[in-house]
Amino acid sequence: MSEIRGAGRSATTLASPDLRDPAARLRYHFSGIAGAGVNPLARLMRTRGHYVQGSDRALDQGQAGETAALLRGEGIALVPHDGSAILPGIDRCVYSTAVEAATPELTAARALGIPLIARPAMLAELVNAGRPGVAISGTCGKSTITGMVAWLAEQCGYSATVIGGAPRVGEGIAGGLLAGPASGPLVAEACESDGTLTGYHPGLGVIHNVSRDHAEMDSLRTQFAVFARQSGRLLVNAGCAEAAAIGRAVGARAYGVTGSPDASLRVISTGPDRVRGALTVDGRPLRLEVPQPGLHNLENAAAAALVALELGIPPAGIEDALPRFPGLARRFETIGVTPSRIRVIDDYAHNPEKIRAAVTTAQAGAARVLAVFQPHGFGPARFMRADLAEMLPRLLREGDRFCYAEVFYAGGTTVKDVPAAMLAADLPPRLEVTTARDHDAVVLWVTREARPGDTVLLMGARDPRLAALARRVFAALLTHTVVAP
Repeated sequence: MSEIRGAGRSATTLASPDLRDPAARLRYHFSGIAGAGVNPLARLMRTRGHYVQGSDRALDQGQAGETAALLRGEGIALVPHDGSAILPGIDRCVYSTAVEAATPELTAARALGIPLIARPAMLAELVNAGRPGVAISGTCGKSTITGMVAWLAEQCGYSATVIGGAPRVGEGIAGGLLAGPASGPLVAEACESDGTLTGYHPGLGVIHNVSRDHAEMDSLRTQFAVFARQSGRLLVNAGCAEAAAIGRAVGARAYGVTGSPDASLRVISTGPDRVRGALTVDGRPLRLEVPQPGLHNLENAAAAALVALELGIPPAGIEDALPRFPGLARRFETIGVTPSRIRVIDDYAHNPEKIRAAVTTAQAGAARVLAVFQPHGFGPARFMRADLAEMLPRLLREGDRFCYAEVFYAGGTTVKDVPAAMLAADLPPRLEVTTARDHDAVVLWVTREARPGDTVLLMGARDPRLAALARRVFAALLTHTVVAP
């Protein structure tokens, strides 16, 4: 496979500032800095010598203390999320897409004429300035692929910046960023959620899959097609019909299990604890082994390996490093197994396809699954409602149990029109779906329902308390007497 080493499409000329210029020193304000997508950008700008300050509602409410400590420790000033710190002299105000346009901060920035840059738009700027820039896209799996690429680069001594991918298991909240030189390669996960995928002009693009998430399929097809045309080279997953069709239109290189891909993936094992396979690249087999279960993780590993090869990481390094990949936090993360063999899994699944992958993987390792899903907002709950009602009756087996935790509310002006009870009412009575009004109720439900040998799967996104919830559930199961039926 040919390597991408420099200019190409990733060398697109940028308007001021030049993000590769180490002499350019700017003052940044990051609104929503505690978010998983924003704090790596803030930290990267700080490592590149810029002045960085930021704010977040969660920090004002006394939450996300570990994130606050990390940011302060890296020299970032934390200020109130009330607009008082938006002052003349700030060069750029970067904001999370979860921050409403009418907040005091964004209002103050507009009044002062400070340029406002959405978090995804800044990420696209960085990718487009990479040497090369690599954008990993898809409605599912892009965080894990990006995390795997970061792991391969780090373990193989390859100097690159990698943004996204979430923290690794055991890494705490310091993950999601591998900071390399400003003049070197930059790899990032590129999200389609707000339409900004069209801002990317990467030297290498990846479309892992395309499914209904955040927007309707017609809109997504258009967005991904533009991304494909703007990529210097493109890799697509042949196992996803939508991604494959977009790739064919631009002569992309395909990988996967099905169809006739350029890089064919052979499945050896998909679980219950790890996956094994072989990826044939230019006629040569590349051994893939990852210590996480599920076919989707083998496909993720194939995409990551192809990106690594494009960057010049040797096959032997890939084969050596992938079996030691620790996994990403909240990506089918095993919290623990009780003496009665109840396994507790924490997963970031927050759309129907991700839920399907997580539940199917859990089912492969247990005769009975207790699944808890907390929708990550009322807007997403409204968008997913019909798909969840159609999918869950086909996905859940007899004996599996499902609980909707109350929809996460982060504050702001959103309309609370699709509560958990409404989502549960969409499902047939035979599924015995229940709801939990809060996390205390989730813990109580699990301890009442759990039986020896069950897998407890907790799913959801955006709520910073979810990782702690999974550990609370495991701790409660350790002290609760579980009786076989």
